[in-house]
Amino acid sequence: MTSYTAKLTPAQADVLERLVRDGSYELREVPYARFSGVRKDHNVTFYESGKLVVQGKGTKEFVEFVLEPQVLGEAKLGYEEVHNPALLDARIGVDESGKGDFFGPLCVAGVYVNAAVLAAWKDKGVRDSKSISSDAQIGKVAEIIRETPGCVYSVVPIGCEAYNRMHKTTGSVNKVLAWGHARVIENLMLQRERMDPPPVRAISDQFAQDKNTVAKALMDLGRSIELVQRHRAEEDLAVAAASILARDEFVRRLKRLETDFKARLPKGASAAVESAGKEFVAQHGADQLGKVAKLHFRTAFRVLGLPEPPKVEWQRRPA
Repeated sequence: MTSYTAKLTPAQADVLERLVRDGSYELREVPYARFSGVRKDHNVTFYESGKLVVQGKGTKEFVEFVLEPQVLGEAKLGYEEVHNPALLDARIGVDESGKGDFFGPLCVAGVYVNAAVLAAWKDKGVRDSKSISSDAQIGKVAEIIRETPGCVYSVVPIGCEAYNRMHKTTGSVNKVLAWGHARVIENLMLQRERMDPPPVRAISDQFAQDKNTVAKALMDLGRSIELVQRHRAEEDLAVAAASILARDEFVRRLKRLETDFKARLPKGASAAVESAGKEFVAQHGADQLGKVAKLHFRTAFRVLGLPEPPKVEWQRRPA
């Protein structure tokens, strides 16, 4: 544990400020912070917004032995399940990888967890894949997830050619995503005899403004459990595990495409990606781009020297 955040009441902030300013911390100036202090193994920053951020290898010890007993007045760290028993519910987490990458497939993964699986992942590094910068580390944690007894998972990769066909037909990234999420949930529910106890819900990030986008795509078995869509769903460990399996699959398949086409296919959608796209077209021809890239991206129009479609102004739908 190297980071921790919490909201403090004014009274709690006053107590913490006295502790930080007692001479045991090196004080520092941080924008928008009321106070901030640094020690050898951690730093503490409290912002004017009321948010506390603790970082460093000594975070866990600070929270357990200083913050909770002297400031918060309650023990939460390590007792999350006591405060929120739903954290141990058997459930399915769903997430995707590759949506924002010009090159490579869209990969959707689903992971079933129960209390035993969650206990097995303590201190194993299972967390949102976006917080893991190394592909090698993603691969290691993915292997831990796949080998955990009682964990059931499914990964649905949508290759570039299939993705481009689906996007052309539906005209919507969200509809392609919704199909992928629904397919993964259905695949897992087809293995429900391996799930003990059965899942009570499926959780995913809310990527579409209309929650019915995914609900309408659900298949027969997927409709038999509750579907929960929420922002920052990756904070749930089941969704975090799914994000890791999806990213691992994406990375593996992107590398395979690089090997098959002997081409450089960077992640993301940057200027470097556009340059690599032009190199690919020069080497393999424009008709091959759809085998390695998502053609509705503006990057594709620039790579192919085509006029970009007009930008559509996004507007929030009335409540």
